[in-house]
Amino acid sequence: MAVTIAQLQKWKQQQRRITVLTAWDYAIAQILDEAGSDVILVGDSLAMTALGHQTTLPLSLEAMLHHAAAVKRGVKRALVVCDLPFLTYQESSQQAIQSAGRVLKETGVQAVKLEGGNDAIAQTVATLTRIGIPVMGHIGLTPQSVHHLGYRQQGTTSETAKQIYQEALNLSEAGAFSIVLEHIPSDLAHEITANIPIPTIGIGAGKYCDGQVLVTADLLGLTPKQPPFAKPYTNLRDIITTATQNYIADVKNQNFPP
Repeated sequence: MAVTIAQLQKWKQQQRRITVLTAWDYAIAQILDEAGSDVILVGDSLAMTALGHQTTLPLSLEAMLHHAAAVKRGVKRALVVCDLPFLTYQESSQQAIQSAGRVLKETGVQAVKLEGGNDAIAQTVATLTRIGIPVMGHIGLTPQSVHHLGYRQQGTTSETAKQIYQEALNLSEAGAFSIVLEHIPSDLAHEITANIPIPTIGIGAGKYCDGQVLVTADLLGLTPKQPPFAKPYTNLRDIITTATQNYIADVKNQNFPP
């Protein structure tokens, strides 16, 4: 059966952990879906993992639509969520409606994700959810704010922890169906998870969240430098390098084709 937003809510109540991974093309999406990932996120991290940018900021809506459509074609079971790129929703609620509407209409994904939880963003989330566009929130370390926040852990002081907690409340009350908590202290993530009715998805936020998300390129060992909170489950860089070198050697030594 296909995963639904209602199931995610039910799984939180049942304390059944939710698994989330990112995908950027058809082949990876198909593998993750068949392996059983509950949610597949077409994250704007693809700006770096697939397109070679240094940050997520250069990614356009058109590029995201292209990748999200490919991912969705590879998925039969998982809930597919697509990031809204930088400056495709911050200008106004109307801009957010147009961007999110295009994502759902042109790619077939079931929901969008956007970063931030201040009053303006919460109002945007409320506007989107009122017209039937499901929204996943994202607070803590928000990569689209890299020039302001950097990549360091967020919520480490009493003041910033209170701000992140309030953002979680804002998004929940605005109608978000889930919230990604990125690179915040475990105790803060635990407090948020215990006090909001919607699932929390952690990345570098400890074990007390309702689910976990990893960038699949990190999980597979494809990235040259791992984030401090990632766990590579294999090393495809080495495997692919060895396979490629073996092919090159076979061709040069006239061992391929056989």
